[in-house]
Amino acid sequence: MRIAILNKDRCQPRRCSHECEKYCPRVRTGDETIIFAEDGKPLISEELCVGCGICINRCPFDAIMIIGLPEALKFPTHRYGPNGFALYGLPVPQKGRVTGILGPNGIGKSTAVQILSGRLVPNFGEEGGTWDRVLEHYAGTALYDYFKAVSNGSLKVSQKPQYIDLIPKAFKGKTSDLLARTDDRGVMGELVERLDLSHIIDRNITELSGGELQRVAIAACAAKDADFYFFDEISPYLDIYQRINCAKLIQEIAQEKAVLVVEHDLAILDMLADVVHVAYGEPGGYGVMTLPKGVRIAINQYLKGYLPEENVRVRPEAISFEVHPPRNETEIDT
Repeated sequence: MRIAILNKDRCQPRRCSHECEKYCPRVRTGDETIIFAEDGKPLISEELCVGCGICINRCPFDAIMIIGLPEALKFPTHRYGPNGFALYGLPVPQKGRVTGILGPNGIGKSTAVQILSGRLVPNFGEEGGTWDRVLEHYAGTALYDYFKAVSNGSLKVSQKPQYIDLIPKAFKGKTSDLLARTDDRGVMGELVERLDLSHIIDRNITELSGGELQRVAIAACAAKDADFYFFDEISPYLDIYQRINCAKLIQEIAQEKAVLVVEHDLAILDMLADVVHVAYGEPGGYGVMTLPKGVRIAINQYLKGYLPEENVRVRPEAISFEVHPPRNETEIDT
């Protein structure tokens, strides 16, 4: 099985000679493997495509990916239309646990969070999607009760964004004003003290450094009264003591709530999470969420680049750590 991915932002049919269609061997024999849609961009038939890769190499804007997939990934959880990004599988948030996701960017973590928060209805690769279809699909699984709460609107979500540098563009005013707007649980005083925000409470958001914005974003997310908390990368801009402090706060929230964390700092993820889903695939093309694994097992498999339960190699070589940087060796004639 294979999927064809078209990056519509890169594709510029007015500035090329339609090389993808012109050089496709199936098109030259009369098949409609590649046609141009109403928006002027190519539409690649995944059923007719033979995976020769000519269109990939001929495209002057590197806008096409043809990806071979195992047969087990025949039906996606969600796909952004024909020739769009496909996500397979979902993480399973559970009350009383911190669920971690480990994987590269562009692999579908944001799509998974949009689905779990109810902002996006999974379509299972078909046009349109309904909550009735979702509940039917997940009947008898751990996600059924979760999506039932999402579908009837009874699930409250609190999300800490990944790109904290966008916060000053979205909010103008003092730090205290931002935090007051999110303090549903009446714990802002405690959070300000725990996250060492007292000295910036009266400063404008636009004046804060990266580390200060990060801690403000974590405090704002933790202060909301929600059933599902999502923290997207808590470690950037923070030193090790601040990271540990934030990790302890998130663990306390998870004692009574469901918490999902995306984190690239393996030491913090090891300390913070109870289970981890490894995300792999082709950035911008497709992403797969594995079943939950033990934290140490997930981290070690990710470093080795091989997932034995899935029988998938996610990296050609293992990641190894040197005691000291590699030294250049020189031969000395004696």
